[in-house]
Amino acid sequence: MSSKLIHSEKPFFSKMVVDAIECLDQDDLDESLIGVKKIAGGGLQDSLLVKGVAFKKTFTYAGAEQQPKHFIDPLIVCLNVELELKAEKDNAEVRVDAVSDYQAIVDAEWEIIYRKLEAIEKTGAKVVLSKLPIGDLATQWFADRDIFCAGRVAAGDLRRVVQAAGGAIQSTCSDIGREHLGTCGLFEERQIGGERYNILEGCPKAKTCTLLLRGGAEQFIEEVERSLHDALMVVKRAVKNGEVVAGGGAIEVISRSYYLSNELMDCFLDGAFGPHSQARFEHPRKTPTDHRCLRQST
Repeated sequence: MSSKLIHSEKPFFSKMVVDAIECLDQDDLDESLIGVKKIAGGGLQDSLLVKGVAFKKTFTYAGAEQQPKHFIDPLIVCLNVELELKAEKDNAEVRVDAVSDYQAIVDAEWEIIYRKLEAIEKTGAKVVLSKLPIGDLATQWFADRDIFCAGRVAAGDLRRVVQAAGGAIQSTCSDIGREHLGTCGLFEERQIGGERYNILEGCPKAKTCTLLLRGGAEQFIEEVERSLHDALMVVKRAVKNGEVVAGGGAIEVISRSYYLSNELMDCFLDGAFGPHSQARFEHPRKTPTDHRCLRQST
């Protein structure tokens, strides 16, 4: 927090760091569950802590703008399933004897994806997140049913969603039960700076959080991130071990405070730190130049 860049906002970021560590599981304190998102623009005071998950809006197809962007207490399903009609791989070959046989293959592909979409709708989920792509067909299909979807969500973000909202990442669309779904108090898509972010707040199992850092330039924000990372590690160690080791200069400060104490002044004057603490007290009017007194006292 003594960095030249954020020293002026030390109280603001100190509270943010402590609140971020308190959001984690106190038995584990896994700092990887603290997401950090850097958003250019604005000032340092515009930075905020989301006690939940926030991730940048992913690539979307036509129809995404028709989907609702605000839900209260929605059910959330997290998938590792591709909901997209894909072109055949290079050099793929299918031999058919009639046009009807080719049409049967095409119909089978459409039937498979529609079966997946219907299975997801039956779960009652209003927010669908997947690590793999969600194509234009599925995007429009969800929009017609007032369901929000986002594909290509980063693995780390999806993991934090599960940690906060509950449920589990599903690799199939069949047999998805209520126990596999998560929930949150509020889900919304919000404009922050020049970017749009999907934000989950009020999560019942929130053991994660997200720091949204603002700043004028990318290099500036990266320096702020490094300073906050150091602060997070210090607070984590203090919470985990219950002890704090003072940094450089602490001995001089303590010796000076003891020298000013009437009760312990005689002790320090007679001890090894006597001349040293007295010199600290009189600094800068006088600095110790003869160290023989320190050697004799020791």
